Amino acid sequence: MSEQNMEQALADQHHKLNYVEFAAKDLSGTKAFFQQVFGWSFVDYGPEYIAFSGQGLDGGFYQANMAADSTTGSALLVFYSADLQATLDAVTAAGGEIVKPVFDFPGGRRFHFKEPSGNEFAVWALPEKKSATLKSCSVKL
Repeated sequence: MSEQNMEQALADQHHKLNYVEFAAKDLSGTKAFFQQVFGWSFVDYGPEYIAFSGQGLDGGFYQANMAADSTTGSALLVFYSADLQATLDAVTAAGGEIVKPVFDFPGGRRFHFKEPSGNEFAVWALPEKKSATLKSCSVKL
């Protein structure tokens, strides 16, 4: 990409969220978790930083003994899933901890989880389609 094209592309992103970083107590565990559950790939920048891209928002994890938790005021990043139960199953199979089981909210359903380094995320889906059951009744006149 030419420098002029890069400048134009960045101008279109002016004042938009561009990158997010998280602390990670266990970089290798966090990396394996996101690879297994969400199919992410990472670029390693030395032993204390890993970066991801192409996931709706680019970002990275840095080695630190902290974690993002919405109960202490951290921002909560929320994934979308077309199949909430399958995603929940994948999260638990990869060692994620469910901290809020599936619940309804206006517009859908979601659950919250912590990945191996303790960072909290959520996953949401559209409401379950309620199948309408038509009951036939006979009326005698």
